[in-house]
Amino acid sequence: MSRKNSPDTRCATSDADRLGEALAHGGEGALIYGKEACPHTRRARAALPQAQFVDVLADPAALTEMLRLSGGVRRIPVIASGNAATVGFQRGS
Repeated sequence: MSRKNSPDTRCATSDADRLGEALAHGGEGALIYGKEACPHTRRARAALPQAQFVDVLADPAALTEMLRLSGGVRRIPVIASGNAATVGFQRGS
């Protein structure tokens, strides 16, 4: 079976598509993992007002989930939908 048709690829593509749609629609259905005082997190929250914010300082389980989604990268914000995530935020990303 080719990688293109494997179940894992379909799942990842579906999650990536869901993340792209969430980012295109103000963050609807997305989670923003970050810290309240982080300027990058604040910009992501302002640009994606429909996304749910998760403060990783206040919730250790959320920090663990953020690290899983980011592949262990300790940078914020992490914006996720399903199992797809993007690390960092730049307007227009």
